[in-house]
Amino acid sequence: MSNVRNVFAEVGIPEEQINARLEEIKQQFFFGEDSFYHESGDMAYLEDTGNYDARTEGMSYGMMICVQLGMKEEFDKIWKWAKTNMYLEEGKNEGYFAWSCKPDGTKNAYGAAPDGEEFFIMALLFASHRFGDGEGIYNYSAEAKKILEAVLHKGENGREGKPMFNRDNKLVLFVAGSDYSDPSYHLPHFYELWAEWGNEKDKEFWKDAAKISREYLIKACHPVTGFSSEYAEFDGSPMNRPLDWAKERHNWFFSDSYRTVANIGLDYLWFGKDEGQCVAAKNIQRALLEDMRNDSYHIYEIDGTVAEETARHPVAITATVAQSVLASDLDDIAVEWVKKFFDTPLRTGDRRYYDNCLYMFAYLALSGNYRIW
Repeated sequence: MSNVRNVFAEVGIPEEQINARLEEIKQQFFFGEDSFYHESGDMAYLEDTGNYDARTEGMSYGMMICVQLGMKEEFDKIWKWAKTNMYLEEGKNEGYFAWSCKPDGTKNAYGAAPDGEEFFIMALLFASHRFGDGEGIYNYSAEAKKILEAVLHKGENGREGKPMFNRDNKLVLFVAGSDYSDPSYHLPHFYELWAEWGNEKDKEFWKDAAKISREYLIKACHPVTGFSSEYAEFDGSPMNRPLDWAKERHNWFFSDSYRTVANIGLDYLWFGKDEGQCVAAKNIQRALLEDMRNDSYHIYEIDGTVAEETARHPVAITATVAQSVLASDLDDIAVEWVKKFFDTPLRTGDRRYYDNCLYMFAYLALSGNYRIW
């Protein structure tokens, strides 16, 4: 399967307009008035503008965006900030990255979130191939393999802590050692590449994890709406158990969930393997069609029942559903989503961080610029 496809061109948007828009949003994202990318000397961080912190989610996203755009200088600055301020050198999470830090680099927590580690690994491996390995922390492939070792083998051979993947069922966990998952953390297209480029001893595990992850997504995405819950049990059902630390519920189609169908789209673009998970793309395009046409998204239960009137991240929804088109037919509804997204500007205001990160991924994917390096 080709890992390059310009869907914008397929729906009739001129190439020069597509390229001009990419350059425009790149400038806005990194250097514009509403940018949340902040440089300080030879380091840089991406700020979660809703929570006023830097998260491994956003830092690793920034690195992936930079490697896709060929922005080595910015990539290195983000990576140095992450390795300097977020990396955990001792304790049960040694080898992982603190999921949240203050803008001055002070750690807000000493726990780690697997989606950050997943994107760090993949971005570093791509950087190794696109930019070439350097010295120290800029030996990208060596750094990626160290994180790969940790996420799978923590707790072995006397090493403190727990892995981020369940070694028995081969599912990514919500946090290391937890007994549930997050459907939007499932990145089978990454695991396929880790099997090829990662630590040789784990090749078969990652090949199996990719297939199992796709099968998990079939169960996690509702068979009518395509919606997935934020957190889910190992059988894919919404995680309805109370969590002592959680202030909000996580068993509905809400912020984390929006990424799931975007990931399905990119996975299908890169590898063309459909275990049945791709049906979610077509379902979600239809389930949210009227919301899209009305420029007003609701918050939903995964069966499509309206839970609240106004979604927190409307631009993220438009972007991720448009990206899901990569895993579906380009019918009239899919074309409508792609054109709607192309005409949607980057978000401004406090919540712009999450929306605009997912916007960048969708634009890269739909313009043929989110590729295997």
